[in-house]
Amino acid sequence: MYKVPKSKKFLYLGVVSERAAKKYGDTPITLDHDMDAFPGTGRTFTVSEFAALVASTADRLWAAGVRPSEHVAVHKTSSFDITVLACAVARVGAVPAMLSPHLDAETVGKLLERLERPTLLTDEAKLTGSLGELPLGELTARVVTVTGSHPDAVVLAGLAGAPVRRPVLLDPDQPALMTHTSGTTGVPKLVVHSARSLGARGNWQDKVVSFIRKRETVAMHVSYVHSRMYLGLAVLQTRGMPMVFMNDASPAHVADILVKHRPGVLETHPNSFLEWEEMLSDPRRPISHVKYFNSTFDAIHPSTMHKFLHASDRRSPVFLQVYGQSECGPLAGRTYRRRNALKADGRCQGYPTPFMTKYRLVSRGGQRPTREHPGYIDVATAGRALTYYGEQERFDQQVVGEWWRGGDVGYRTKWGCLHLLDREVDVIPGIDSTLEVEDAVLHRLDELTELVVVPGPDRKPVPVVCTRGDKPLDQERWRTAVADQPALGEPVQRRLSDLPRTATAKIRRLELARQLAEELTPAH
Repeated sequence: MYKVPKSKKFLYLGVVSERAAKKYGDTPITLDHDMDAFPGTGRTFTVSEFAALVASTADRLWAAGVRPSEHVAVHKTSSFDITVLACAVARVGAVPAMLSPHLDAETVGKLLERLERPTLLTDEAKLTGSLGELPLGELTARVVTVTGSHPDAVVLAGLAGAPVRRPVLLDPDQPALMTHTSGTTGVPKLVVHSARSLGARGNWQDKVVSFIRKRETVAMHVSYVHSRMYLGLAVLQTRGMPMVFMNDASPAHVADILVKHRPGVLETHPNSFLEWEEMLSDPRRPISHVKYFNSTFDAIHPSTMHKFLHASDRRSPVFLQVYGQSECGPLAGRTYRRRNALKADGRCQGYPTPFMTKYRLVSRGGQRPTREHPGYIDVATAGRALTYYGEQERFDQQVVGEWWRGGDVGYRTKWGCLHLLDREVDVIPGIDSTLEVEDAVLHRLDELTELVVVPGPDRKPVPVVCTRGDKPLDQERWRTAVADQPALGEPVQRRLSDLPRTATAKIRRLELARQLAEELTPAH
């Protein structure tokens, strides 16, 4: 089997916009909100203006004392300005460590401690809110606030007019960006990316975008702290594609934005697509102009793809599903169309990209990996991260030569297609795939906005359901829908907003199982 070559393309976040602006400087970037740190910029600006914001912010950070190779934790209220700050940190040669705005203070404190007294780039809302309970003087080298003021922080706005400095480009194999894992299994791990690994991922995604033959407006709702955001920004800017970024993911708001801008490309998290199904009944038909749908963070339900594809008026719309991981970037993918989305096996993740990614299945118990006995999914890619910062031993446990063992289990079809059944930690005895059960039942019950099967206190499967408008679950319809499924416990109904989530809207299954155990276990 071929060996995946090292990437010869490097992605430097601090200069990508400046370089893109030379050819596509007038390309518009539109937001659905004002940026906290740059309120005077407005909601529509160009790639050239974005590049200028990055450069001027980098000059201010240098004036604040930030230097090459230092760690800068970026943790502020959710807003697109997070991307400007991250690119500015990279421009001075420092390493942005992206911490989700949704992390609790205890987790932020642990990550700051792991980063060994980084600079903290934050805002007044965080400093007077969740961060107020942390000993920031001990955990950080300095604190810089991008809004308001604080007695223990340098005010970024006060450094306006700082001397202009040239960008610093580190060696392509040095740390260039840190993002964190979803945290579905505990305190998130800090994933260290290099300019080379980011370049490999960007090359993969650029090839995908190259199939879009005309200049389409791209609308995205993606976590600002996820590596996907920075690769998306880089590829779209260098391709001159108009961009619309949404901060508010509520279906009614998203529908308004889509009606106003009529994008040809729409990307978000799988769970967001599921929640957005309710906008498909909007008489303004907000999805009608979308030709390309993209979901890159997790498996998506076939019924959801089917509904969105049929809501488009474009000829032969395409739904791209990509299987990837924070540590490796995109690994395998496939496209779906109107004719086959509903017939699709929701566990099918598609095929690796020749000479860019590959995978293998490894036995978990001595048996050949099959649907009934899924094996470890090992992957090889030039986009693999360098390490988990401060947890090298933990990272090394998942490295097997050139292969990376990410914790998912699945099997290969006779056509060479990769099927993902579950994460190993989510496997429940007696169920081949919890995800497969969820796919089947969600397709049958349109009133569900979410279904998650997790182990109960006795390790037996408990379905947690959310309904549209939080209406009571119809028990008779439920029994009919699950009649041919593995034996499930009684459904537990929750409001969608009460489910524990990651930064990319995934359900934190282990945390949900823990919560259920507390509720369902009798007190002694």
